[in-house]
Amino acid sequence: METASVKEHKIRVIGIGPGSPDYLLPAAAKAIESAKVLVGGRRALGQYARPDVSQHTFPITNDIPAVMDFIKHELAVSDVGVLVSGDPGYYSLLDALRREYPAEQIEVIPGLSSMQLAFARLALPWHGACFLSFHGRRPEQEELCYRPGRILGMLTDGKYNSRSIAEILMEAGWPGETRLSVLLRLSYPDEEIITTTLSEASKMAEKSHGILIIQG
Repeated sequence: METASVKEHKIRVIGIGPGSPDYLLPAAAKAIESAKVLVGGRRALGQYARPDVSQHTFPITNDIPAVMDFIKHELAVSDVGVLVSGDPGYYSLLDALRREYPAEQIEVIPGLSSMQLAFARLALPWHGACFLSFHGRRPEQEELCYRPGRILGMLTDGKYNSRSIAEILMEAGWPGETRLSVLLRLSYPDEEIITTTLSEASKMAEKSHGILIIQG
């Protein structure tokens, strides 16, 4: 029997939300349950993969070429589900997949992003806000400029954290008394929300791998 063409099979990029299963959309749960092949971070696979139905899984690590090779190999015989945290459209593996595959071969199931949940926790509307990422990158200087009333939502990492970003923003002209909210481990039982100012954050113990929301 002739092997199916790669293009006959789909990549389903499944947004699994900020972490807690309480925030997993029903459409995502159905896609995960029906998938024969699942790719995702180790925590996501541990939480959602179903070894009882012999799902073939592959962990996403820093070796992205290996992940892409696995997906390409599996697409020859099956659809592939790719689990991404938050929403696939917000700093996820979707970018890399779009560079390798045509859009019509990719189906995206949206999820609730950590940024959405962060704004919800603060009861803060997010239309008009500017979204940046310090996770593995640094925004351009013009993206960091201060304007009265400006709202920034930012992803952070170990290097760019609550302390270092507060210092960067004050150097870019933001007043020290600007309101800063630090939101960590959102949706988990130990989630933490700290509201302070840029000036105070620059002196506090650093908080990393979360969300910062700045209200100018």
